[in-house]
Amino acid sequence: MTDSAEDGMRLDKWLVHARFCKTRDIAATLIRRSRIRINGRVVEKNHNLVRVDDVLTLPLRAGVKVLRVLALPVRRGPPAEAQACYAEIAPPTADSGD
Repeated sequence: MTDSAEDGMRLDKWLVHARFCKTRDIAATLIRRSRIRINGRVVEKNHNLVRVDDVLTLPLRAGVKVLRVLALPVRRGPPAEAQACYAEIAPPTADSGD
C-alpha cells in the first residue's frame, strides 16, 4: 500500500483491488452508468483518480456504501488486505430527531 496522499489510483483499478468488483470491465460499467461518487461528485470516467481520504459512495447489491479511502492497494490481495484500504462511514439515519 502506498501512503502518500498526493498519489492517486484509477477508480476502476481501486474498485478491483479493494474487491468491490471482480474485473476492471465490471468496474468500468458501474462507473459509466454514473453510479459512483467521489467526494459527493458523480464520476463518469474510469480514469478518475482516487486518493487517500477521498469519500466514495458505491451502490452495491447489499445497499449503498459510503467509504473513506485509507490507502491505495498495490495488488488485489486477500479480503483482509483489501478491507484495510478503506473504512465504512455510517450513512445518516432518517431518525435524526425533530
